[in-house]
Amino acid sequence: MSQIEIYADVVCPFTYVGLIRLFQERSALGREDVRFRIRSWPLERVNGEPVAGSFIGHEIDEIAPQIAPDLFTGFRADNFPSTSIPSLALTIAAYSISDEVGEGVAMALRRALFEDGLDIANPRVLQQLAAEFGITDLGDPALVESEYQAGKLRGVVGSPHFLIGESSQFCPVLDITKDDDHLRVKIDEPAMNELFKLCFAP
Repeated sequence: MSQIEIYADVVCPFTYVGLIRLFQERSALGREDVRFRIRSWPLERVNGEPVAGSFIGHEIDEIAPQIAPDLFTGFRADNFPSTSIPSLALTIAAYSISDEVGEGVAMALRRALFEDGLDIANPRVLQQLAAEFGITDLGDPALVESEYQAGKLRGVVGSPHFLIGESSQFCPVLDITKDDDHLRVKIDEPAMNELFKLCFAP
């Protein structure tokens, strides 16, 4: 069993696209022996202020038509969480049970936000999701800060950042440029294929 570490924020749409591709590749290869440990990289701590739903909504409006027309179908900027800390804390609690439960919760939170338009800072939403995975402890926000600080010490620079053995890569799946106020986004096929090779090496 090998484990890939990914530092990311649950509200980051770029991470969501990358994780979808990564999980799809693992399924296609039948490599359930490879597990993804998705760690905390709260952008509100990086930026010193809460992430705005309008800002993420603008990114999604740019991203979806270019590379992910089947994703972000139910996103609601007006129901965006005021903080991602509780959802990151729940993810840590889930990983304390097992890697499988941790992955499941990490992706369920993202689907709840981006596909179902739910406020994943709402305790009732978190409690319902936790119950679906048999989790009774919603987690400790202090552990989110601990993971964030550990990530800084390890050279993490953004969301998502992959740590695979000696390899350290920031957002390797997407090629993102900015033209005036518009994002130009495409799948970086060579970089993505190299990431897959690293993740799923025999």
